[in-house]
Amino acid sequence: MAGAGLTRSGTGGCVVVAVVTYRRPGELAELLPLLDRQRAGAEARTPWTVRLLVVDNDPGRSAWAVCAAAGLAALRYVHEPVPGIAAARNRALAEAARDDVLVFIDDDERPTAGWLDRLLSTHSATGGAGVVGPVVSTFAVPPHPWVIAGGFFDRRRLPSGSSVRVAATNNLLLDLHRVRACGLGFDVAFGLSGGSDTLFVRRLVRAEGPLVWCDEAVVTDVVPAERCRRRWVARRAFRSGNSWGRTSLALAGTRTGRGRARVVLTAAGAVRVAGGVVRLAVGSLTRDRGRRAGGTRTALRGAGMLAGAWGYTYCEYRRPEPLSRSTPPVPSVAAAIRRR
Repeated sequence: MAGAGLTRSGTGGCVVVAVVTYRRPGELAELLPLLDRQRAGAEARTPWTVRLLVVDNDPGRSAWAVCAAAGLAALRYVHEPVPGIAAARNRALAEAARDDVLVFIDDDERPTAGWLDRLLSTHSATGGAGVVGPVVSTFAVPPHPWVIAGGFFDRRRLPSGSSVRVAATNNLLLDLHRVRACGLGFDVAFGLSGGSDTLFVRRLVRAEGPLVWCDEAVVTDVVPAERCRRRWVARRAFRSGNSWGRTSLALAGTRTGRGRARVVLTAAGAVRVAGGVVRLAVGSLTRDRGRRAGGTRTALRGAGMLAGAWGYTYCEYRRPEPLSRSTPPVPSVAAAIRRR
């Protein structure tokens, strides 16, 4: 696997496509050849030189054998022993220290035809700090009808060229010159809770302006059976709200700013909880599954915002190893999604 530096190609530059992985060897084995085809296509059709990077955050280095078996000349494997996705993302930034563009894709996602070309072409045409593409979910098993009714896996689609102020790293191109100019990295305080990518992008947008949406650069998210259940999606809704609350406080900066942010988050979270509970109650009375599920989703996101505003951290990615002191599960979630 190659580790040598790359040179600029034409008016493009050097691109790293990074996959952060943790104990998903099967998914990674399916993804790597697809990424290599994307690399070859982008190099043939655009003025960019592309290499692939796998950052393995598993203490047992489970991704090493997969990368070795792939036999890809443009692939570099690195092991990041510090636990947490923020540390692994920071390792990707460090490995791309001499490159021009960094593209993140998750290990359980699959790029569609022309995905990388379109991200790079959009970046070349628009400039700016980054490009965001859509994620479309596919399912290993049919999700519970309640999950579908609540729209838990519905994601945004925007016209290409739209401004984007919030994004995750599941389909994200970053202009590394802009990132370095801001001195940005991923906050390790969010390593086991999630939300480090949200905070990173919000800081980048604050410093460099909005990112650009490319609706044609689609990746599909392969959702495993255990994530198609009501309990998992409800916890994710709570975590999403919790991350938003915590990142908003982190962005506030001063004690006064955090106080104001806490008031805003408390009000917004309370409105969501109240509105969600009302919608859930109406759905229960009318036997409307969509209202019940949607109300639960809204209420849990609001509860997560409230919890984050007042210092509670929900560690969705806590590990079985005694790596850090983690917070207990949220007792209200199970009750909130009890069959009605």
